[in-house]
Amino acid sequence: MKVSMIKAFSDNYIWAISSNLSHNMALVDPGDANVCIEFIEQQKLQLSSILITHHHADHVGGIKKLVDYCKSKQWPLTIYGPESENIPHCDVALSESAKVELTDLDLEFDIIDLPGHTRGHIAYLSQDNLFCGDTLFSGGCGRLFEGTPSQMLGSLEKLSALPEHTQVYCAHEYTQANLNFALSVEPDNTELVDYYNQVLQKREQDIATIPTSIMLEKKINPFLRCNESSLMTSAAEFSGDKVNDKLQTFTIIRAWKDNF
Repeated sequence: MKVSMIKAFSDNYIWAISSNLSHNMALVDPGDANVCIEFIEQQKLQLSSILITHHHADHVGGIKKLVDYCKSKQWPLTIYGPESENIPHCDVALSESAKVELTDLDLEFDIIDLPGHTRGHIAYLSQDNLFCGDTLFSGGCGRLFEGTPSQMLGSLEKLSALPEHTQVYCAHEYTQANLNFALSVEPDNTELVDYYNQVLQKREQDIATIPTSIMLEKKINPFLRCNESSLMTSAAEFSGDKVNDKLQTFTIIRAWKDNF
């Protein structure tokens, strides 16, 4: 599997998935068709599949134009998306434990339900590469637009349980802002401080901080560390309430982040 980054809007990442076996490719969450078409033509590839994680416009906004583009080229195109969300032109609706077989790329993806950011959000996992949309970011997690704190915590725990070498391809370059918040929550986390300094250097040179890994996120991401005593103490100090469990911790720090 070859994964290429296509930058869109101010901070979106669209992921292009290709292989040495063919000239075909898949796109993950193409919110902007124009940058995708430019990539397709520069790389001389043929778009055959689109994988959608959730219904927000910056993830699905390019679908119609890409459908028309493929029709004009007479390229067959299959669009995959979450079963419980309204995805434009969706051909195959997916939910937990489904599999997507992209035979032209010799790839198979497992589907993981990740409610929280939206009610029907899903992720695609193949060969230890995770495409998780707006659920897990480096140093952060998605806002709760439709789901509950309990749902989002459950979704993050699913991802935290994946093999630590899993590469995480999220959809936004939010890392620096996320780490500014993470340091407020856990200022004595030396691995977080070290990572923050690395990220500052990368962003000064306009270098992407994604992909990240499950291993790294478990060390530095407050939303994957809600069972740690340092996080519980910080949540209690911020809220002024006694904090007894990881869900209460998550709920407090997610609300804290919303207003940070």
